[in-house]
Amino acid sequence: MNLTISGHHLEVTPALRSYVTTKLDRIMRHFDQVVDVKVLLTVEKQKEKERRQRAECNIHVKGSDMFAESAHEDLYAAVDELVDKLDRQVVRHKDRLQNHHHEAPKRLM
Repeated sequence: MNLTISGHHLEVTPALRSYVTTKLDRIMRHFDQVVDVKVLLTVEKQKEKERRQRAECNIHVKGSDMFAESAHEDLYAAVDELVDKLDRQVVRHKDRLQNHHHEAPKRLM
């Protein structure tokens, strides 16, 4: 898995990088065919304080791409919300890939 964490208008500290990495391990636990992950952490220059910190993520898995974004007044809370959204998308994608059709039992006559 290729992981890219970048910041826009902020410096990505080692603590923030390790926090994002440990949170993304939850997604890897559900689905191991993740090819590429790009995380963008942003501080927007808005006058209001709420929803100023944004986290965006693109995940490329075998067969499709997934995108989620989250905004919060705290960057760590935005990352938590982002990972929750991505986790739901990955689990839904995994369920779609699984074959739910079973063969009918053969009848003896």
